Amino acid sequence: MSELTSTFRFFATCPKGLETLLAEELAELGGLEIKTTVAGVFFQGELAVGYRVCLWSRLANRILLPLAEFAVESAEQLYDGVQQIDWLEHLRSEGTLLVNFSGTSRAIKNTHFGSLKVKDAIVDQFRSRTGQRPAISKERPDLRINVHLSKGHAHLSLDLSGDSLHRRGYRSRGGAAPLKENLACALLIRSGWPQCSADQQPLVDPMCGSGTLLIEAALMAANIAPGLMRQHFGFEGWLKHDAAAWMSLLREARKIRLAAAERADMPEIHGYDANPKAVSIAKQNAERAGVDRWVRISQRELSELKALTHKKFETGLLLTNPPYGERLSEVPVIGYLYRHLGEALKQHFQGWRAAVFTGNPELGKSIAIHSHKQYKLFNGAIPSQLLLFDIVADNFVAERDRPPRVPVQSADSKGDDMFANRLRKNLKQLEKWARKQQLQCYRIYDADMPEYAVAIDRYGDWLHVQEYAPPSKVDPEKAERRLAHVMAALPGVTGVSAEQIVLKQRKRQSGKEQYQRLEQQGQFLEVTEGPAKVLVNLRDYLDTGLFLDHRPIRQWIRQNSRDKRFLNLFSYTAVASLQAALGGAASTASVDMSNTYLEWARKNYALNGLSEKLNETIQADCLQWLREAGQRGEKYDLIFMDPPSFSNSKRMREVLDVQRDHVMLIEQAMALLDEGGALIFSNNLRKFKMDREALATFAVTDITAQTIDQDFKRNQRIHNCWRITRP
Repeated sequence: MSELTSTFRFFATCPKGLETLLAEELAELGGLEIKTTVAGVFFQGELAVGYRVCLWSRLANRILLPLAEFAVESAEQLYDGVQQIDWLEHLRSEGTLLVNFSGTSRAIKNTHFGSLKVKDAIVDQFRSRTGQRPAISKERPDLRINVHLSKGHAHLSLDLSGDSLHRRGYRSRGGAAPLKENLACALLIRSGWPQCSADQQPLVDPMCGSGTLLIEAALMAANIAPGLMRQHFGFEGWLKHDAAAWMSLLREARKIRLAAAERADMPEIHGYDANPKAVSIAKQNAERAGVDRWVRISQRELSELKALTHKKFETGLLLTNPPYGERLSEVPVIGYLYRHLGEALKQHFQGWRAAVFTGNPELGKSIAIHSHKQYKLFNGAIPSQLLLFDIVADNFVAERDRPPRVPVQSADSKGDDMFANRLRKNLKQLEKWARKQQLQCYRIYDADMPEYAVAIDRYGDWLHVQEYAPPSKVDPEKAERRLAHVMAALPGVTGVSAEQIVLKQRKRQSGKEQYQRLEQQGQFLEVTEGPAKVLVNLRDYLDTGLFLDHRPIRQWIRQNSRDKRFLNLFSYTAVASLQAALGGAASTASVDMSNTYLEWARKNYALNGLSEKLNETIQADCLQWLREAGQRGEKYDLIFMDPPSFSNSKRMREVLDVQRDHVMLIEQAMALLDEGGALIFSNNLRKFKMDREALATFAVTDITAQTIDQDFKRNQRIHNCWRITRP
């Protein structure tokens, strides 16, 4: 009986969690007597079945042909057991081999030693019987031998696959964290892609990286054998290899691939990624795989994710493998990315199915859609989950009920005291203006009456109240009573419940005082400014993360940043950079000393579906960074600089005084400005004087009046602002 018609026992290895799927696949490929175990499946069949699995399996890592199993209690027993096999039946004496050894025992404490012992046993047998010995080769050996040591037994097999089968041959390089091809196929199968593709439903991956999910989806839909692109299999140098049987299988698979090229019923497959390098790699991979005619890949931020516009699909599959934060510090930022993904699904993909693969299932809760199925899988050694969603309104997680608005009578029962009347007057004017401007955040009162020295800002359904420290001549008890009067009047006049009114006291700064962190609650409120979603914190810091007076400046930046390289110096939470990115900036760079504020900025980017690849955050002393950037020859088209009036941070090498240092700052920033560019320079020092004489080589235009919005008209000196260009 020939080797081809004999029945062999094989073992197919796979990542943990794929065993059941692999067993089903092996049955379809002709495997018999199938039995699953951890990270693998046993099956039987003729040699041609083993070959077919090597060529067609989308899920297996390796196909092993077991040769022997024997007890091992010492290194000598391992050596003797390997020598019991007649290796001249499998390998020429002048051939090459490679040993892969796994597992340890008391006698064999590391895999390198075990591998050497197996190699010695084989080589010694050849030397004693032929006078020659095979060589060791890590590249395409004629024979690859696999030995696994477990529970005192060695399992010795021939590796028919060679390199792991997940290496199809189309990917020369991956993205930052490429998904293995066989795991990608498992995700596609679990997500229902085989049925979707049969029904002509589209597939979308909004964070496609190097394109693995897209390419495997196309190969699957076209029924192309994944092993056709491989240049070598482990059995090709094996002495018992049946070349005729193998060529027959290859011809059959190539014929099917040629037929697929003529198909007109392939489903649409679309992939996007914010990283232009990843997009380029994905396109090259798709071309090498021969599926570029079916796969459309383009550069697009997650913020641009919408339903396919060229053709209306009532349903389809959105499958993606977003980042999940390998470092604990990344998780809060990425949570907002998942949140944005969930909002995009609700808005643009109702009726579709979605599948999200993540190594941090807790992040899946940020999507705010109930998952109807979860599959536990491993991405390498990382326990992961595939979360499945039906995008229908009944599955949307309802927002937490906000505290009801409870009208409260002001301290003056008549309700017509001076402060309340002034506030009502302001609201009457501002609320109409704010609705027209589609503003959620604006100032409604700013010490309009000296007796009530507070600034009151509206943030959606919340109020943020800052009390300015009263002059020393004012009786502290009287000031305290007036503040109580303000807090009591606000709910009744504004309709905002007392639970959603936050009070802070802003003391006058003197000498080298710096504003410090107040509480540490870490509670963020999401508000909007134009198209931007912005996180504010009303309690933890003196400022909220959003300077309301700079709203017109940020609007101008958004409207004038398309295709520009934008630089934001002293960036704070980088909302100006966020607006530039949403305005179509080619790139943004935000420089600030505080990692806290830069992490806040990254959360804002993630919340808006913007990648950090194109929106860089740089923790640095701006003074030092400016000098070094000039030396590096960096160039930008639009620069925004809003330095503090004074800073003596311990992390800065120098003390910053904006009046004294503004000429130096502007000159260094202008050195980074490319031809035709503009610098927007702003600060909030009331007595600031621009040294026009020292800056005579530049065109300096005071645009302060144009950057003061309706809610700050009373306080025209809230900030100063200039547009600076080269004549």
